[in-house]
Amino acid sequence: MIARLADRGEQTIAKLAELPGGTKALKAMNDLRARVDELGKKVRGIDELEQRVAKLEKELAAVKRAQKPKTPTAE
Repeated sequence: MIARLADRGEQTIAKLAELPGGTKALKAMNDLRARVDELGKKVRGIDELEQRVAKLEKELAAVKRAQKPKTPTAE
């Protein structure tokens, strides 16, 4: 069944290419696919960066707590 769908897809793409402006439309679709792939990679990179920032924020909070000056006692 998948092979039949693939054949149909190839036939459809070939027919599109034969239409006036079809080649231009197919190029635009391929360019769009490439841009979506690139965007997906960038978004996955953002998730990783968010995790790193969260870890650094926790570490910074711990350092700040450790550096707080002790309140002087009344003498």
